[in-house]
Amino acid sequence: MISPGDIAPDFELLNSEREPVRLSEYRGKRVVIYFYPKAGTSSCTIQARGFRDNFDRIEASNGIVMAISPDKPEALASWKKKEKIPFLLLSDPDHQVAELYSVWGEKMMFGRTVIGIVRSHFVIDGEGRIEDAQVKVTAKASVSKALETVEG
Repeated sequence: MISPGDIAPDFELLNSEREPVRLSEYRGKRVVIYFYPKAGTSSCTIQARGFRDNFDRIEASNGIVMAISPDKPEALASWKKKEKIPFLLLSDPDHQVAELYSVWGEKMMFGRTVIGIVRSHFVIDGEGRIEDAQVKVTAKASVSKALETVEG
């Protein structure tokens, strides 16, 4: 499990435009990484809209947002356009990065235990250290808690 103070595991994933994005390229900035199960679903849309609507506040704190799901880049591009999402949507179809961050695993969904993305977020400081880690966070709480850390 990743905890505050740990160095954030580096990774490279394709974004919604099929371009590679590497976490380490954003050293010097505060990075909010959030993991969500599936683009276009209700809770994931609530979370994305929350980060979209507060994106200016995050940018004002020298921050950026990266949202990671198992969706393919084409699905991410469509959702990004529809919801007018200004931040990076990254594709992790083999859930390798989700596993690095310990957010791939068992969860309850509609009363059943399933394996998938556990909704979570991590705030990383400019030196690449975890400032805040929220695992099993709700879509709405993720936004407010990330803002508290970024603006705090």
